[in-house]
Amino acid sequence: MEVCGTHTMAIARQGLKKLFPPGVRMVSGPGCPVCVTPIADIDHAIEIAKIPDVIIATFGDMMRVPGSSTSLEAVKVAGSDIRVIYSPVDALEIATAHPDKKIVFIGVGFETTSPAIASTVMIARKKYITNFFVLPLFKTVPAALKTLMTADSEIDGFLLPGHVSAIIGMRPYEYIARDYGMPGVIAGFEAQDILRSVNRIVAMIRTKSPSIVNDYTRVVHAKGNLAAQRILAEVFTPNDSRWRAIGIIPDSGFGFTDKYHVFDAGKVFKVKLPPTREPKTCRCGAIMMGKMEPRQCPLFAEKCTPAHPIGPCMVSSEGVCAAEHTYGTL
Repeated sequence: MEVCGTHTMAIARQGLKKLFPPGVRMVSGPGCPVCVTPIADIDHAIEIAKIPDVIIATFGDMMRVPGSSTSLEAVKVAGSDIRVIYSPVDALEIATAHPDKKIVFIGVGFETTSPAIASTVMIARKKYITNFFVLPLFKTVPAALKTLMTADSEIDGFLLPGHVSAIIGMRPYEYIARDYGMPGVIAGFEAQDILRSVNRIVAMIRTKSPSIVNDYTRVVHAKGNLAAQRILAEVFTPNDSRWRAIGIIPDSGFGFTDKYHVFDAGKVFKVKLPPTREPKTCRCGAIMMGKMEPRQCPLFAEKCTPAHPIGPCMVSSEGVCAAEHTYGTL
């Protein structure tokens, strides 16, 4: 299983699954942060967007993810001020330019993007920017892997995420081989990176010698990015987090430390959430758990398309259904 949406897209785009021999099957895991964001959290962001004098800043993938009854994109069309940005610093600039407004950044992402958001919060505090807030919907990868291994699955090894690992290093994965006897290889994103890493995983399975291997040494260091880790520890603290289709995973998210709690949009803005409604017959959950292929979903390419998505796996640029729909090679 690859647990990185960028790997999912790279494998599909380069047609790599056609090269694997019989007996080697790749499945896509919950490696897309937008896809694992629960509908209730989408609803929360939508309700905050409806508050007068609030400007929502978000990465583009979040705009079209369906909530229980609408989306951020639809709410924007209806009149809410929602802006697509490319960096959390852009949201801070909006806050500076509009001191009479309250700017809420939708904090979705894994360990890859969390340090940049934490750094932006530190800048806001240092500059006394009091109209900038973050809705913390972050997720962390290692805790989710434990849930995948204890679930009813046929996973034999993990292609570990290169970008996330550049931040956290190798140590958080060590328990996979030590406690569960399962190999994992941190991989890059070029075709030769992925094929070489899969080959190393298969070799460890055959020889029954599981370990965690860093095959992306040009980017990933054993201890990770220590500066980024210090920034994360300064602003955020681990908390239990709900993952779409998986449920609550202990210590798999980030909340604010006491020092930075005033930036927590979830606590500052009190809203009433609508009843959560999951889309009927959508199989994103089973797909993200590696139990189903996208084309086995009854909605795939019929009612659910990139132009009219029903599930988040078809929305995100890292979603497995979007990869299959675009490249058709999974």
